[in-house]
Amino acid sequence: MKFFQRLGRSLMLPVAVLPVAAILSGLGYWILAATGNDTNIAGVFLKTAGGALLDNLALLFAIGVSIGMATKPDGTSALSGLVSWLTVTTLLSPDNVALFKSIDADQVNPAFDQIENVFVGILCGLIGAWTYDHFKDTKLPDALSFFSGKRSVAIVSAGISLVLALVLFFLWPLVFSGLVAFGEFTLTLGPVGVGIYGFLNRLLIPFGLHHALNSVFWFDVAGINDLNNFLSGTGTYGETGQYMAGFFPIMMFGLPGAALAMYTTAKTSRRKIAAGVLLSSAIAAFFVGVTEPLEFSFMFLAPGLYVVHALFTGISMAITAALPVRMGFGFSGGFIDLVLGWVNPMAENPWALPVMGVFWFVVYFLSFRFIIRRFDLKTIGREDGDPEAAEDAAGAVTGDAKYLAVATAFLAALGGRENILDLENCATRLRMQVADASVVDEAALKRAGAAGTMKPGRGSVQVIYGTNVQFVKDAMDDVMSGRAQTLGTAEAEAIAAGSASSGGSGQGGVATASRTTHLVRLRQALEGTAVPLADVPDPTFAQAIMGPGIAVQPADDLADAVVVAPAAGTVQHVFDTGHAVALTLDDGTEVLIHVGLDTVAMKGRGFETLVATGDRVVAGMPLLRVDLAAVRADGHPTITPIVVLNDADAVVELV
Repeated sequence: MKFFQRLGRSLMLPVAVLPVAAILSGLGYWILAATGNDTNIAGVFLKTAGGALLDNLALLFAIGVSIGMATKPDGTSALSGLVSWLTVTTLLSPDNVALFKSIDADQVNPAFDQIENVFVGILCGLIGAWTYDHFKDTKLPDALSFFSGKRSVAIVSAGISLVLALVLFFLWPLVFSGLVAFGEFTLTLGPVGVGIYGFLNRLLIPFGLHHALNSVFWFDVAGINDLNNFLSGTGTYGETGQYMAGFFPIMMFGLPGAALAMYTTAKTSRRKIAAGVLLSSAIAAFFVGVTEPLEFSFMFLAPGLYVVHALFTGISMAITAALPVRMGFGFSGGFIDLVLGWVNPMAENPWALPVMGVFWFVVYFLSFRFIIRRFDLKTIGREDGDPEAAEDAAGAVTGDAKYLAVATAFLAALGGRENILDLENCATRLRMQVADASVVDEAALKRAGAAGTMKPGRGSVQVIYGTNVQFVKDAMDDVMSGRAQTLGTAEAEAIAAGSASSGGSGQGGVATASRTTHLVRLRQALEGTAVPLADVPDPTFAQAIMGPGIAVQPADDLADAVVVAPAAGTVQHVFDTGHAVALTLDDGTEVLIHVGLDTVAMKGRGFETLVATGDRVVAGMPLLRVDLAAVRADGHPTITPIVVLNDADAVVELV
């Protein structure tokens, strides 16, 4: 499921540009149809401008997926996806297939006319991302060194795409022809068959196979020619238009209702981001009937919800066929086509479509809202902690760039890489052994995002950063080993300071909670006695450098314990050593539970993690299991701080 959620987020990049393209194309179509002049310059200009993107949706997906699915992507992954797309679609174009089979082009299976589809685009994008991740660091012999590293990615992508093209050469016509045959069978089922067609039409969109069914019902493959007969007004009144009418209530009203449901269920902190995509997509669906921006916004993030959408579409199609209600379109099932087709001689009871649309708006809104909440579906705006995406929206420096800047600034403040003899990290802080502690600039560390600095003595220095400290440590390792280029000190300090201020000073870029009170009520996370945080024998916690909180002191005779969730929320991070876990509660509060002191030194011995990052938890759900006897045997205090990371004024109360 996480794969599909990540895929869904990858599609947001190309999907975001589609609503405006749909509106431009729809306006151009409306001008051409209203004037009756196919050469009207304004209409042609707008329709062509919008079509530039809509007609290349699959290509956009190939590039978008190759960027979004790659780990730490750059332009190389996008190029790899494009190479894969060009390889597959060129090899399987009708003209080339005719050459391979030594036949005339008009004898090629019609399936190859539809090879440039979304499904193939996504497959090519996945190939591009995979080859980038696995071959970007490839080292070849000196004679071939020019093709080493990232230069090898597109070459490998092309090779894998040859295999994909070969598979599709044999498989694609079989699947396409099978769907055409099935579509012809449904013609005998009356309104039920119309409903089945509507259901499959939506269900097959992710695979680009809906065109096979459309060719049966809309065009002259099986003698129906529903679309062309409606537009020409030469069909059979009461029959023509039945394979299009049911789309209008869904496209104009149902999907906008779904968009409203997704907006109202989005996290408060992400509603503005969600609104940008959902509002423009809903407008495109209502006015123009272009639904891909909305459908792809939840198709992979919540595939079960998409099946519900396909089922509703099938029901709408069956109802309009049975009533009867007849309407057709030249572009799609939106407001523009409804107005243009209202006076068509083949239109029957068109007034019923807006009435049915209001019904479907309510059905979509209520059902989507209920299902999203009931099953905690990760629709747009509800994704589990995606700090990089959130920071992107806020215009802050994100991901590797931010941590590289912080690492560069930290190294300068610590006296340079030569001054650091040893570097480790625990749950929230960097632990270092330095050659000369006197050169450490605590003020510069603070400016770069550190919450505080501790100097226990004998060259030991600890820099408190936050739960994202692992990424800073990794970036520092890369800089010190020469694997990453350093920034200028002034530039690094500016970027690091900007990132820290945008995410909460001293918390490593943690967002501010969306709460109206500073009182935080939590269930006790493990068995023991609650004590003030000030009693913790560690200045980082006792002085609330990481944030306010409370601590639990397990009884001396307690041999082992289970750490449970103090409230409902999402696991933000589980540390590899199992000694700490960070949670984001449902109200936005971010909580760190740190079992014992200096227990990172146990390297996971005595700890067992029971959850994973991204897991949904409720109050009382087990998070960690700890062998307290082993912790004591290693000489570590078992007192467990529970700290609020993103509210310096929080007051923690155990209930």
